[in-house]
Amino acid sequence: MTGVKFDFDKPTKLIGQPEARLDAKRLLHGRGRFVDDIQLPRMLHAYFIRSPIAHGKIVSINASRAMDADGVVSVFTGKDLENVVEPYVGVLSHLAGLRSPPQAPVAIDYVKWQGEPVAVVLAHSRAQAEDAAELVEIEYDELPAVVDMEKALDEGCPLIHEGYDSNLAWQRTVDVGDVSNAFSNPENFVVKKKFKFGRHTGVTLEPRTSIAEYDPSDDQLTVWYSGQAPHMMQFIFAKHLGLMEENVRVISQDVGGSFGIKVHTYGDEVAVAAIAKLLGRPIKFTADRYESFMSDIHARDHVVDARMAVSASGQIVGLEFDDVTGIGPYSMYPRTSAIEANQVLNLTGAPYVIPNYRATSKVVFQNKNLMCQYRAVGHPIAMAICDCLLEEAAAQIQMDPVEVRRINLMADNSYPRTSVSGMKLDELSHQAALNKLIEMMDYNSLRADQLEQRKDGVFRGIGFVSMVEVTNPSPMFYGIGGAPIASQDGATVRLDAGGGIHVSSSVTEQGQGTNAILAQIVADVLGVDLARVKVTTGDTKTTPYGGGTWASRGAGIGGEAALLAANALKEQILDAASVILQAKPSELDIKNGQVVDAKTFVEKMNLSDLARTVYYRGNELPDEAKPELVATRHYRVTDAPFVFTNGAMAAHVEVDIETGFVKVLDFWAVEDCGRVINPLLVDEQIRGGVVQGIGGALYEECLYSDEGQLLNTSLADYLVPMASEMPDIHVAHIETPTKSSVLGAKGAGEAGTGGAPAAVMNAVNDALRHMGVTIYQMPMTPDRILSALAERTAEN
Repeated sequence: MTGVKFDFDKPTKLIGQPEARLDAKRLLHGRGRFVDDIQLPRMLHAYFIRSPIAHGKIVSINASRAMDADGVVSVFTGKDLENVVEPYVGVLSHLAGLRSPPQAPVAIDYVKWQGEPVAVVLAHSRAQAEDAAELVEIEYDELPAVVDMEKALDEGCPLIHEGYDSNLAWQRTVDVGDVSNAFSNPENFVVKKKFKFGRHTGVTLEPRTSIAEYDPSDDQLTVWYSGQAPHMMQFIFAKHLGLMEENVRVISQDVGGSFGIKVHTYGDEVAVAAIAKLLGRPIKFTADRYESFMSDIHARDHVVDARMAVSASGQIVGLEFDDVTGIGPYSMYPRTSAIEANQVLNLTGAPYVIPNYRATSKVVFQNKNLMCQYRAVGHPIAMAICDCLLEEAAAQIQMDPVEVRRINLMADNSYPRTSVSGMKLDELSHQAALNKLIEMMDYNSLRADQLEQRKDGVFRGIGFVSMVEVTNPSPMFYGIGGAPIASQDGATVRLDAGGGIHVSSSVTEQGQGTNAILAQIVADVLGVDLARVKVTTGDTKTTPYGGGTWASRGAGIGGEAALLAANALKEQILDAASVILQAKPSELDIKNGQVVDAKTFVEKMNLSDLARTVYYRGNELPDEAKPELVATRHYRVTDAPFVFTNGAMAAHVEVDIETGFVKVLDFWAVEDCGRVINPLLVDEQIRGGVVQGIGGALYEECLYSDEGQLLNTSLADYLVPMASEMPDIHVAHIETPTKSSVLGAKGAGEAGTGGAPAAVMNAVNDALRHMGVTIYQMPMTPDRILSALAERTAEN
């Protein structure tokens, strides 16, 4: 597609090798560079006073006593910032009909969820700011809270926003084929289920943190930001604080996990930058864990009524569902809170041949914390709807769940093609992935063991999922919607005088190993030792413009840009070497940091000597020679909205019917993420994703009272899976490189999170179905499992 060729099978290849991360030693030695480690002269600490109620009018704020407290410099309210920050609106033009009111970083007049910032105290230390916050007197006039998303659209339900005729933010319907006929045909078998997916959040090791410093002498704002998209935030700070974009620098160095939580615009971060501009002093904000649970975006809060029709031979004839999701009082800016529901519409049933499909999503406002994109946006809901119905249907017609998948999965030789919802699919391997999965898990032996264990009162289950993952998004995803989100990325690769290579990339490092993969790609292209490649990311002042890290795009887009830039630099090096050595560029190559004869590999000169000649002794070169030893290239996907990864997964669980506890015994994942650059890192990304998926399936849920009070705001009562809960996670690959790039890499970061919940749910139901019990609510807590068992017992 670019004319660039690369030998991925050369004997000295680095691409495809399980190389250790070059930054691992630095991080293990405690030398990470995190935002909270930064201390600046004259820096103040911000503490946000957050609304204790879900909905109400702010009657008054009196901060006079707080202003007299030790260490306090100032207290700001929403009205103090009203003329400093331009309001923002979380809508995109390609989500037709999506609406959301303007948002302010700190509440003005009304609060609309518990945890919304109401005022901010600035002091010389965080402790002083917290103490002074207790002295701020705020009076509220509490209003009815809209909490239940299924009732949010009912007639007579209170309206969250003045001037709106309902609490509906957005809706969309996909209708393909003749769904009504598929379900009315008496020869078809129909299964119906109501799914409930519990609202949960990403629990990052490092909470959201930012430091803003404003220099009035040159109107320069610098923000150190623990997040994923520096260039997006550069635009947002500039636009909403009235600055020239080139006068805003955003720096994102080491980041202790993101998972999509740190790719959004939060009011507290905007307020910190605005206050830094007003006071002319650096301002630091670090969320504590309590604040994180109340203010980090939540996700996955869906209720889905779904049904599937299958023929007696096991073919899917029709699929229909209605999805309702609550997003809080606003659509999150700038990526919007409708993307998750849209993904559910687009991805449900994507691996399968489905002739008739009708799906509706309704996105509603509610008085809870905002919902938006979190790792594997919409995927767990989409995969669970179809694959759990499919296994239920297979049980009804007494067909093995593996066999029913083989009947319905798209054939591996049938691409390119479109899914039933219209998604363009290519280079997938569903059938091959399923076959490999069955082989690696020894399926027949597990089934035999299941029956033997059942005789002894041990109830085990096996559950599957066949899934797709959206990766490598093109400008057709966000670019057309009007948000300042780049779907292209850039890389600059430079040969330094000492022979080392410096890579500057617009993607960011969140702990997933992106920097290591970039180094691996560049070292392989340039034929240098991996240790000689240094990577810089996450600084809008020094890196090429790009999108950052989101949607499993670091390797596929950022890596491709690095490969193209490295290839261009290699051409420059060989051009310069040909002048110095009086040879043709085609007669030369680079091996082990040496320019060599391309045929004999005889060493001619090392890269350091070449660079020093160019940089220091240009008088030795002919006048007409103008060598360059630095190259910048950008890359974007151009032939489809996305590049899809596919996979097949299976869970093996044991359910204790006396306690309701579920133990995951084993988990298997076969993924086709195109060319695997570093299997060590890719496999750990898949395992980490599976762990988060198991968390959503069994443990994690943000619980609210009927009044909109978040009930579990610490790790003592919000459960995340720990090492003792985790099974062995076995990972294997099929490699079908995407033709959209030279590198051929697809994304790998979200598949485990997207597929694991459905596999675990199917496994739990497989363990219980012989007793007439199934459960379709996540998380599948012991209490819910015991309730399902008790309900069945009562019926009998």
